[in-house]
Amino acid sequence: MAVDGLHTTQLNNGLRVLLKESHVAPVAGFWIFYRVGSRNEQPGLTGISHWVEHMLFKGTQQFPRGEFDKAVARAGGISNGMTTPDWTTYFESLPSARIDLALQFESDRMVHAVFDPDEVEGERTVILSEREGAENSYFWLLTEEVQAAAYRVHSYHHPTIGWRGDLLNIQRDDLYRHYRTYYAPNNAVVVVSGDFDSAAMLAKLEHYFGGLPPGPPVPAVALQEPEQQAERRILLRGSDRTAYYMHSFHGVAATHPDFFPLVIMDAVLGGAKGMGLFGDGGNNRSSRLYRALVDSELAVAVGSNFRPAIDP
Repeated sequence: MAVDGLHTTQLNNGLRVLLKESHVAPVAGFWIFYRVGSRNEQPGLTGISHWVEHMLFKGTQQFPRGEFDKAVARAGGISNGMTTPDWTTYFESLPSARIDLALQFESDRMVHAVFDPDEVEGERTVILSEREGAENSYFWLLTEEVQAAAYRVHSYHHPTIGWRGDLLNIQRDDLYRHYRTYYAPNNAVVVVSGDFDSAAMLAKLEHYFGGLPPGPPVPAVALQEPEQQAERRILLRGSDRTAYYMHSFHGVAATHPDFFPLVIMDAVLGGAKGMGLFGDGGNNRSSRLYRALVDSELAVAVGSNFRPAIDP
């Protein structure tokens, strides 16, 4: 699907590049996506992609821990990252005159991230606490159980944060091996948008990323979820006096011709929303489910969720 003003190319080392100029304000955003998430994990190593994401904020030899964050803050920008089932991303928003800072740092930590053993243990505690905090929500627990029931074979079965037992056992070498397997230019996509000249930006990307060596082909995800033959039900009991109900259906991959019609159906039923990153914040009071269930006082809240995925 063509987008006006979108420039796409690929560097010789396999790094895909998407550039979109916008000169309405003197700012620019830099995003780098790696084709790795919980979909690429094996039993015993669940949550490792999310943990690696945490480790990439621990610095490099060139940018020791905290130095990049300070530089971004001094420049008036922000940075962060996130992990999903299908991909991991890191991003910076900066004044356009300082966007080189993002290119310099992201190209460095693609290949030179430091996995200090003490930092690994510190993040084990952080991630276990993150999981324990989420477990205080019965809705989160229900979502995890429904996901696990929906996928019995495919790696979408396990949560992105990982199972507790795996988080207790993953070691530093496991994390570093995962990093070296999936963090390479030929397994990444760079997206830059904002106030810049595309030709000049491409030259900068070539300067910072062009000399990085490509990695070997990443392991393919061979598992396919067999067709579900019967209804599956999950019943969780606890002390929460609020009742939660979730009804889930297997969908289609994002490349399927029915994907966008289903996006529209989701918007009609549960309210329009963005896809993928920040898609749950829309007002859905005009949606059919809200009018049928909340306006009639059968429920206090209702929502729907249909996100793009590599596999159905």
